[in-house]
Amino acid sequence: DAQEFSKLFMSLLEDTLSKQKNPDVRNIVQKQFCGEYAYVTVCNQCGRESKLVSKFYELELNIQGHKQLTDCITEFLKEEKLEGDNRYFCETCQSKQNATRKIRLLSLPCTLNLQLMRFVFDRQTGHKKKLNTYIGFSELLDMEPFMEQKNGVYVYELSAVLIHRGVSAYSGHYIAHVKDPQTGEWYKFNDEDIEKMEGKKLQLGIEEDLAEPSKSQTRKPKCGKGTHCSRNAYMLVYRLQTREKSLTIEVPAFLQELVERDNCKFEEWCNEMAEMRKQSVARGKIKHEEVKELYKRLPAEAGSPYDFISLEWLQKWLDESTPPKPIDNTACLCSHGKLHPDKISIMKRISEYVADFFYRRYGGGPRLNVKALCKDCVVERCRILRLKNQLNEDYKTVTNLLKITVKGNDGFWVGKASLRSWRQLALEQLNEQDEDAEHSNGKMNGNAQNKDESNEEKREEEEELNFNEDIVCPHGDLCISENERRVVSKEAWEKLKQYFPKAPEFPNNKECCSQCKILEREGEENEALHKMMASEQKTSLQNLFHDKCRPCLGSWPQETDELYIVSQFFVEEWRKFVRRPTRCSPVSSVGNSALLCPHGGLMFTYASMTKEDSKLIALIWPSEWERIQKLFVVDHVIKITRTQAAGADPESTLYVSEPQLCPECREGLLCQQQRDLREYTQATIYIHKVVDNKKVMKDAAPELNVSSSEAEEEREENKPEGEQDPDFNQTNGGAKRQKISHQSYIAYQKQGIRRSTRHRKVRGEKALLVSANQTLKELKIQIMHAFSVAPFDQNLSIDGKILSDDTATLGSLGVIPESVILLKADEPIADYAAMDDVMQVCMPEEGFKGTGLLGH
Repeated sequence: DAQEFSKLFMSLLEDTLSKQKNPDVRNIVQKQFCGEYAYVTVCNQCGRESKLVSKFYELELNIQGHKQLTDCITEFLKEEKLEGDNRYFCETCQSKQNATRKIRLLSLPCTLNLQLMRFVFDRQTGHKKKLNTYIGFSELLDMEPFMEQKNGVYVYELSAVLIHRGVSAYSGHYIAHVKDPQTGEWYKFNDEDIEKMEGKKLQLGIEEDLAEPSKSQTRKPKCGKGTHCSRNAYMLVYRLQTREKSLTIEVPAFLQELVERDNCKFEEWCNEMAEMRKQSVARGKIKHEEVKELYKRLPAEAGSPYDFISLEWLQKWLDESTPPKPIDNTACLCSHGKLHPDKISIMKRISEYVADFFYRRYGGGPRLNVKALCKDCVVERCRILRLKNQLNEDYKTVTNLLKITVKGNDGFWVGKASLRSWRQLALEQLNEQDEDAEHSNGKMNGNAQNKDESNEEKREEEEELNFNEDIVCPHGDLCISENERRVVSKEAWEKLKQYFPKAPEFPNNKECCSQCKILEREGEENEALHKMMASEQKTSLQNLFHDKCRPCLGSWPQETDELYIVSQFFVEEWRKFVRRPTRCSPVSSVGNSALLCPHGGLMFTYASMTKEDSKLIALIWPSEWERIQKLFVVDHVIKITRTQAAGADPESTLYVSEPQLCPECREGLLCQQQRDLREYTQATIYIHKVVDNKKVMKDAAPELNVSSSEAEEEREENKPEGEQDPDFNQTNGGAKRQKISHQSYIAYQKQGIRRSTRHRKVRGEKALLVSANQTLKELKIQIMHAFSVAPFDQNLSIDGKILSDDTATLGSLGVIPESVILLKADEPIADYAAMDDVMQVCMPEEGFKGTGLLGH
C-alpha cells in the first residue's frame, strides 16, 4: 500500500535524522512535511471550546460522493454534531451536552500530501474495494479559505500525482508523475522506466485509458485549463508556490569528492565506449567495402571452376562486422576425406576467385573443388537405395514361401519374433549403414558427439537382439523352447540371408543345447524344492507372516517378558520368497548386524522402537525365535527383556536390550539425520499452485502425500500371483522400507519424511531442483521462471506454515527433499461477487513486516 509506505517511510526518515547534530538536518522532515490541526469541540449549552492540537504529515480525504478535490477538503473540515448517545461530556457543565466538533487547520507544511481514500470497506462483501470515480483537481490549490488564520500565503502548485492502475483493491500497479521544481517539466516513473513528458504539462490520459473499463463507470468530465480529472489518482502532492525555485546548498567536501570520482569513472567509460564505437565503425567500413567488392563475384558462372564452402561460415562473414574464424569444412567430409553427398545442402558453391581470396585472407580448409564430391559414397548410397526399393518385393516373396509346409530335414529354424519383424530389422539395418556412411567422420554438423552418449547408445544397441538371435541360448546353441521358433524352407532362408548374412544358422536337424536341457531339469527340481521350503517355513512361522499375530512394544504382551528383534528388511524379503517361491531366492540368514552400530551396540532406544523406528524392526515371540534359529543363520541375537517387581507401579517397569544401546552412535545418528535434512544439494521439491479458489489444506489434495513408489509397492503386494494374505497387506500401510548396513546406518530417516525418490505430480505442480543453502528469495526467482509469478506476488506455505523470510535458507525453513510447497499467487480480481471465495485462499496480509520501515 503506497499510503502506508509513505507514512512509514516518513516516520523512519524522521527517526533516523533525529540523531543528527545539525538542527537543520534534524528537523528537515518536520519543516517540509509536518503541519498542525486541532480537533475543536464546542458545547452548545455553555459555549466552552475544547481543543486538541495534533501534527499531521498528510491529510486523508474521503472522495466518495465528491467530484472535486476542494469538496473533499470541505468535508474533511466540516462540522459534526454530537447528539443523543454521542453527546459530549462538558467539563464546565459537568454533564453530557449536545455539541459540535470540527477540525481547524492551524498551519500547513511546505509540501502538502493529500491521500485520496480510494480503498474503502464494503459492508456487503466484507472486503475492501476500490472507488473508480473521477475526482477533479487543479494545478494551483488555494488553501486560504480552509485556514483558521488568514494572514499567510497558502497557494500551492501541483508537484506529484500517484496513480493506482487496476480495478481491484487487492491488486494493481503504481505509477508516479513528478514535476521537476527547477525546470517545471513532468516525468513519469513506471518502475525502472522513466519517461519525460512532452511539453510542461501533466498528462494523465494514457494512464486513465489503461484502466479496465467498467459497465457502471461514468464518463470522464470535461476539464478546463489548469485542471485535471482522474479515477486512478491515489495521492496528490502540492508544493507551496512561494517556495524558492533554486536553493543554494554547500555540498560537503567528502561528498563532492565522491561525486567527482564517480564522474571521472563515468567519463572514462564514455570515452572507452566512444573509442570502441569508433573502432567498430572503422571495422564495419572495411568489411562493407570487402563485401561490396566480393558479393558480385561470389556466384560461380557456368563452366567456370568453383569451390564448395560452408554456408554457416559464409553467413557469418556476411552478417558480422568482426572477422570470422578460419574456414572449417571438416563437418562435411565423409570417411574417405571427400565431400559427403548428403552435406551439399549445408554448402555453398562459390567462384574460384572468391574462394582464393577467402582462404588467403582467413585460412582454414580443406578446400573442396569440383573434384571433391566422393564417388564411393554416391555408389554406396545408390546400393542402399536399391536394396530399400527391393525390400518390399522380397517381403512379398518371403511371405509366400512361409506358407509352404517344409518336408524332411531341408528347412531351417527361425525365431518367430524375428520373422514377425524381419522387414523392419532389414530396413533399420540399411538405415544404419546409411547413417554410418554419413557420420563416418566422427562429427555431425561440426560438433563431436558426446562420448558418454555414444557409449550409452552402443550399450543399448548391444542389448537389442539381431535377426534370429532370439532362438540362441546363453551357450550359443539352439534354444530348447520350440514355441519360440519355427521351420522355414531353404528358399526362404536364402532370401533372408541376403539381408542378414551374419545371422546364426540352425538346420532343421540341429539338436537343442544339451546344457540348457540339464539346467531346465535342475530348474524344475529347484522350483519344487523352493515351493516345499516356502510351504514349510510359512507353516512354521505363521506369526511372522501375519502382522496381527506379531507382538507390539506399545502394548507389551502379558504372557512373556522377553521379545526378540529382527530387521524389517529380513521379514519383507522372506515374505516375498514365501509368497512367490518360484520367482524369488530363498532367504538363508538373518542379518541383524544392520541394526547395530560398528561397535556392536543397538542403534535404537525403547521409545524410538515404539514410534519412529517401528518401521525398521520386527518383533518375534520367543517360541518363534527358536524356530528361526533352526531355519536361518543368525549373525547377532537382539533381545528386549521386561523387568517388573510384583505389585509395583506399571510406570516403574524397566526394559533392557541385549546388546545395550550405544549412546554415542545413537546421538551421531540423530545429528546426521538433522544435518542431512539441512545440507542436501540438488534435491527435488514440488511447487503446487493453488488455483480455482481451492482451499489451501492438506485434505484438499491428499494425493500430494502419497508417493508413486508407495503406490507401486501396494500394487506389487496385491498381485494375484502366488499366495495372498490380507493381513500382510496391512503392514504399516505397505510402505517401502530401506535396507540398513554398517555403512548406511546413519542414513535412517525419521517417520513422516518422504523416503521415495519419486513423486507423483498432480495438475498445477512443477518440480524444481534446489539446495538447502539457497535462500527463499532465490527459490522465489526459480518459481517466477516456472510459473510466471513475480516474487512479491508469491505466497508460499509448507505444511500450513507460511514462508516469509526471504533471507532464510531452505534448510532452516524446514524445506526437505520431496517437499510440496503451496503457491498462492496474488492476481487481479475483477469480479467482486466472487471475492468471498477467493479470500478463503488469500494469505494473511502482513504489510511491510520484515522491513526497516517497521523498526523492530
